[in-house]
Amino acid sequence: MSTLTVKSAESCTWDALSLGEIMLRLDPGEGRIKTARSFRVSEGGGEYNVVRGLRRCFGMRTTAVTAIPRTDAGLLLEDLMLQGGVDLKFVKWVNYDGIGRENRVGLNYTERGFGVRGALGVSDRANSAAAALKKGDIDWDSIFGGEGVRWFHCGGIFAALSASTPDVVIEAMQSAQKHGTIVSYDLNYRSSLWKSNGGKARAQEINREIARYVDVMIGNEEDFTASLGFAVEGMDASITSLDTSKFKAMIREVVAEFPNFSGVATTLRDVHTATSNDWGAILYAEGKFYEARHRERLEILDRVGGGDSFASGLIYGFLAGKEPQECVEYGAAHGALAMTTPGDTSMASLAEVEKLVAGGSARVVR
Repeated sequence: MSTLTVKSAESCTWDALSLGEIMLRLDPGEGRIKTARSFRVSEGGGEYNVVRGLRRCFGMRTTAVTAIPRTDAGLLLEDLMLQGGVDLKFVKWVNYDGIGRENRVGLNYTERGFGVRGALGVSDRANSAAAALKKGDIDWDSIFGGEGVRWFHCGGIFAALSASTPDVVIEAMQSAQKHGTIVSYDLNYRSSLWKSNGGKARAQEINREIARYVDVMIGNEEDFTASLGFAVEGMDASITSLDTSKFKAMIREVVAEFPNFSGVATTLRDVHTATSNDWGAILYAEGKFYEARHRERLEILDRVGGGDSFASGLIYGFLAGKEPQECVEYGAAHGALAMTTPGDTSMASLAEVEKLVAGGSARVVR
């Protein structure tokens, strides 16, 4: 297992950069998608959510590579992203074909769920501008070598979007490694994205190739099983996700096969209801396991984006030079806070995260 060495902030223009699709999220609030008459609009995307959290909560200098069509919907997405504070310098703007045959803004209809009714995501994102990105579209060496980036993040959602996006991921990672940038990847398996694209077999073929270029691998137990083919031994309905010995055994297998990983982080979730989950996390780094505080019966308003916010808190810890135990605690605390507010992206502050890491309560502040 290799050691993680992060470049200094002074040597780079950017603390973190992401690659991925950014969509418009349409949220029916307390209602259902199929009966809604109005939606709240926000922006979101598995990879983007991470750098947005790093910017808004942790004050990092972040930017994103994506593609957006020149339409009013694209301008709405830009307007929302500007509020998020992530720099848009590397957005690839593409001309619209008039109907979306070649490119469009992806849509993500999302119900938060409540009680026995689980959260529901309905994607409408085929032929998006980001999915059309191909190898050679982005001058990665000018970004990683010219401007300098400390941390690069991508994920399995973007890799699943089209036949060309895995090549873009690998091209970016190879350039990042050449220029000493740390590479993280969130497996983020989504069965709906792979359903007509080869299923789990294709997901594993692609993600196992990508894994060769990753320094810090992130995911939950389903992600490691579906995307990389690793299984938690003896996992069944009688074993909760917080039975960490099972996960530790799996992580050891993962690291044995991919010794290039400097860190493996997994979130642990036991779902009682859509609005009550046990929540925890494990980080394997420097040959040791580090467990975040387990939060039982965590009350949730909107669980979507909790894993992305875990990733941004974890990455902040590494960028800030914190010890591995602190890194996983920051990740778990930020993910927990993100699930108390609506939308994919975090509304938490650094002070709130640090209070939770220190064991602070939910008593009123006034």
